[in-house]
Amino acid sequence: MKRARIRHILAGIFLSAIATAAAVPVASACTRAVYFGKAGQTVTGRTMDWSEDMQTNLWVFPRGMMRDGGLGDASLRWTSRYGSVVASVYEGGTADGMNERGLVANLLYLAESEYPQGNDGRPAVVITAWAQYALDNFATVEEAVAEIGKDAFRVVPVIAPNGAEGRVHFSLSDPTGDSAIFEYIDGKLVIHHGKQYQVMTNSPTFDRQLALNEYWKQIGGTVMLPGTNRAADRFARASFYINAAEQSADPRAAVAAVMSVMRNASVPRGISTPAQPNIASTLWRTVADQKNRVYFFEDTASPSLLWVDLRKLDFAPEAGVRKLTLHGQGPIGGDQTGNFQPAEPFRFLAPE
Repeated sequence: MKRARIRHILAGIFLSAIATAAAVPVASACTRAVYFGKAGQTVTGRTMDWSEDMQTNLWVFPRGMMRDGGLGDASLRWTSRYGSVVASVYEGGTADGMNERGLVANLLYLAESEYPQGNDGRPAVVITAWAQYALDNFATVEEAVAEIGKDAFRVVPVIAPNGAEGRVHFSLSDPTGDSAIFEYIDGKLVIHHGKQYQVMTNSPTFDRQLALNEYWKQIGGTVMLPGTNRAADRFARASFYINAAEQSADPRAAVAAVMSVMRNASVPRGISTPAQPNIASTLWRTVADQKNRVYFFEDTASPSLLWVDLRKLDFAPEAGVRKLTLHGQGPIGGDQTGNFQPAEPFRFLAPE
């Protein structure tokens, strides 16, 4: 009876996902997973899947930056408490990154996102600044959930330069393995908080992804796993493999395991399906070693993996903003910690 009910849920979610995909412009399909190694070896990996080049570069942001939510006088304002290394998109938003305390933020597409309507009097943050706000202000997931959960500011969507509607959810994880998923559903903030929330992809909403994954747990990954590049199938594969992989205390082995899971969940280059926002080529992958504070970046068009050691970076206010230019460059690999150059910070992409 239980299995029949799960099959019924599976069918409903599948049909809903198809209907949603047909109604939304081509956009992004990403996967995120958290690995629990031995001796506190926590690692978070993600893929960035998108239908065109996002002009991604890496940035070092120091403590003490005066920030705002990207909407002028209506914006939330803050001063960064923690320095961070982030990956930008379109030189107008933070899509991914890790701060000096090992907190990791990952921004992913979610077609079902619906944000608060109009100006309700609360200060605002554009979605392109949402992840950076968390990296700037919090050392742990628990801290972030406590503050963001107050719902004291509103999140405002933007249109991407390629015309895709800005509909996203984002995840946080910290060195303890704690996780949280933040979504806006029907205009309301929904938070899933707990170490069990290791994996996130795209549509459907996170609660329904969890229900769908229960079906595959009963079948068991050693028998069969779904193999398509749809979000629900990537969720099932990542959920199985991130825990089936060897849980190691060795940072090298742990990072390699997570990178292999992210590659398994990736979409081959050149595959972006019109009218299906959850199927787009994987452009890059990141893996964050949260225990040792090393941030790895892999461009899928490059033969080389690069990394940044946050322990060797100066995050003092006077150190300033620095940039590692990737867009338009040839293959870049190896330790790039010392190769960031002073730069003006990008401005968060906002509604016109």
